[in-house]
Amino acid sequence: MGETSTRTAERAMALLGVVCEHGAITLAESARETGLAASTALRLLRALENGGFVRREADGSFRPGTRIVQFGARALSHESLVPYCREAMERIVAVTRESVYLSIPSHEDTALYIAITEGTHSVRHTSWVGRTIPRRASAVGAVFAGETPARGYVVVEDGVENDVTAIAAPLLTGSRVIAALSVVVPDYRLRGDKVVRIGVRLAGEAHDLSRSLGGQLPPPAQPAQPTYGTVTERMS
Repeated sequence: MGETSTRTAERAMALLGVVCEHGAITLAESARETGLAASTALRLLRALENGGFVRREADGSFRPGTRIVQFGARALSHESLVPYCREAMERIVAVTRESVYLSIPSHEDTALYIAITEGTHSVRHTSWVGRTIPRRASAVGAVFAGETPARGYVVVEDGVENDVTAIAAPLLTGSRVIAALSVVVPDYRLRGDKVVRIGVRLAGEAHDLSRSLGGQLPPPAQPAQPTYGTVTERMS
């Protein structure tokens, strides 16, 4: 009995693995990749579906379910998500010179700042790591509400603070927004097309991070202006 239960669990985990790897896979493909009979694969996939680990689409394909996405988000805790994003945040600061935050959804319609890479301007945003902000009327709130436009970033002026503009972009695993990168800039420094240039850089870094996390998202829209992608092209 123990060997049979172990074997069943191993087969179910193998199926779950190929579903997560592909994002969407048919029964025939999943059976072929795991070396299982189609009837066995279907039985195990139905069990995974009942548990919320996979979901079956109208076309018959299988995708990761809500429970596996939730587990993945929990696995990306503060301890793992912060170092995972640190280099991207440092690159954004190197180009923009503005402070960059990493935030996650919190309870009661708030967002929690869990990390900052401080900007290099003498006047810069004081660290709010550990503080929560309301999602309503904030850039990260719009990101967590799934309201990021096709350009890949959200801009909110005078949202949480007066005379400050926030620019935010989502981090996804699957189709779920698990975190946001954001830049906060005093309004007086936003000359010319600086908002667009920051937004493009932010969206590009967030897109690359999301892609490595298995995020299902289109490539960021290309701006009319050239992007500023090296440290030597820093924004004043």
